[in-house]
Amino acid sequence: MAENVSEITVEYEEEGETLVKELDKEILTKGPWSTILFRYQERNRRTSEFGPPKATLRRYQKSKGSYRKRDSVNLTLDSARQLIIILNSWIDQGLLGEQTSQIDDDLPY
Repeated sequence: MAENVSEITVEYEEEGETLVKELDKEILTKGPWSTILFRYQERNRRTSEFGPPKATLRRYQKSKGSYRKRDSVNLTLDSARQLIIILNSWIDQGLLGEQTSQIDDDLPY
């Protein structure tokens, strides 16, 4: 188990073979409850080739010194596009409040 949020990964191996390869990670929130967006690929066990990139949004809770996964949402291409459209609409309409942190300045919109 990870003791620091930056150590959390979706990478997974079995018998020395990587079955889930982490491609990217964005830590959205830190603290006792942390939220991380991962981009990853899964290996097809029949062909041994990695499939297309996927995305998952996960929440972790720190308990007794280590983080444990508490919830996750796997995003399809369509659901990711829909999420972007809805969030951009809410932001444009001012429905998510005002900018409150430096991280907002780093976003690409």
